[in-house]
Amino acid sequence: MRLILVRHGQTSSNVEGLLDTREPGADLTDLGREQAAALPDVLGAEPIDLIVTSTLVRTQQTAAPLADALGLEPWIRDGVREISAGDYEMRGDPEAVRGYLEPIFSWREDDLTGRVLGGENGAEFYERFDGVVDEILATGVRTAVIVSHGAAIRSWVPARADNVSGEFAARTPVSNTGVVVLEGDRRTGWTVLTWEDQALGGPEVDTSLADGPAGDPVDVDA
Repeated sequence: MRLILVRHGQTSSNVEGLLDTREPGADLTDLGREQAAALPDVLGAEPIDLIVTSTLVRTQQTAAPLADALGLEPWIRDGVREISAGDYEMRGDPEAVRGYLEPIFSWREDDLTGRVLGGENGAEFYERFDGVVDEILATGVRTAVIVSHGAAIRSWVPARADNVSGEFAARTPVSNTGVVVLEGDRRTGWTVLTWEDQALGGPEVDTSLADGPAGDPVDVDA
């Protein structure tokens, strides 16, 4: 299956640099709505069969123009919502941002116990996100879009793809309406084809790519 992960459009919380992860969350800004309106053209060459959004309103607003253009009714699933900011909710100071992202990027297959203060640990997050992906796979569709969130995408992709490292994901933010394209399935594994139009190849991303379209690993991208 081809899986297209899209981060939502810009929100007022993004503009203010705030960790906004609770329902319903902030609406899209005017720029965010323009970004969403551009998605049908951006993904126009993709034979999309299914669109899934999170329970946060910004993902539903982002998906709406694409869904309208394709005549699809999006699924709304809690499992692909943003990783909970817990005690750091609606904060944007450096201490809060580091407190949020450091445990997320510490998650490894052999240790998913790191927990955002008052929020989730890795086992809890991957279980819910994997559950939605498995639900999609069970339909037999060939191409699906999940409109999700920055930290969720940057955490799930390196944990499940065979050619993206956690270091790369930690250093490479996903911009508003940025797109990460994967192919594969739960049994054979996933391979990232592109990360925001950057083609990725080989068994693992070259470490030099971590210094490519880089950002501070504590960028707020919820």
